[in-house]
Amino acid sequence: MAVVDKDKLWSDYSKQKTPELREKLIIEYSGLVKIVAGKLSMYFGYNVEYDDMVGYGIFGLIDAIDKFDYGKGIKFETYASLRIRGEILDQIRRMDWIPRTVRQKQKQLDMAYRKIEDRTGKLATDEELAEELGISMDDLMDMQNETKVSNIISLDEY
Repeated sequence: MAVVDKDKLWSDYSKQKTPELREKLIIEYSGLVKIVAGKLSMYFGYNVEYDDMVGYGIFGLIDAIDKFDYGKGIKFETYASLRIRGEILDQIRRMDWIPRTVRQKQKQLDMAYRKIEDRTGKLATDEELAEELGISMDDLMDMQNETKVSNIISLDEY
């Protein structure tokens, strides 16, 4: 396998954006997609397939290649990693069946639990939780029932 001079490849691509040069860049940086997808797969576990994340990440890589300005002197890997990660998360969000409001309520509950447990050193009671959130016990029960879904994953925490 031939060693690719990335600087020359980028220089050529910045002058003439041909499909052939674009494909070479995609192939050259496809390993970066696998690295980003691998890191995210550790977070999502079995909830999202690694291969699906790689597929979503390729779209992020292509977008990064198309929008990257080689002349600015920014390292492509840094720029592309953010675009790849963002595209993977965007695609997962699009497939998410849990409404955003439910996720927000779950996040509020989690933060309140942590705050109480950090302060008291013990598990939070429902009464403490309702007080922390400034809501009634009935509202707390409604909130807890709304957020009872299996394997809820917060995309905002990662």
